[in-house]
Amino acid sequence: MRTIMIALGLAVIAATAIQAADAAAGKAAYDKSCKSCHGPDGAGNPAVAKMMKVDMRDLKSADIQAMSDADLMKIITDGKGKMKPVASASASAADVVAYLRTWKK
Repeated sequence: MRTIMIALGLAVIAATAIQAADAAAGKAAYDKSCKSCHGPDGAGNPAVAKMMKVDMRDLKSADIQAMSDADLMKIITDGKGKMKPVASASASAADVVAYLRTWKK
């Protein structure tokens, strides 16, 4: 029971952090640290995808937008696959996620 309460408390804290996030600040961080690979609209930079031999998923897609805020922040801070952690965006990961949510279809 205690484990469930702790997990629930952490989920509430994470949700509150995202609600307090600033999408405008997230856009600035995205433009500085993410745009060169993921493109100005999140669709991905084809040249970077080809160079790295990866399929970049559109950040506006339903599967990306269905991910939890915590999972998206983890990818920003820890990396995933060939994507390295983005140190320059890690401090503002919640803001970047808030910006990505503005693309939700």
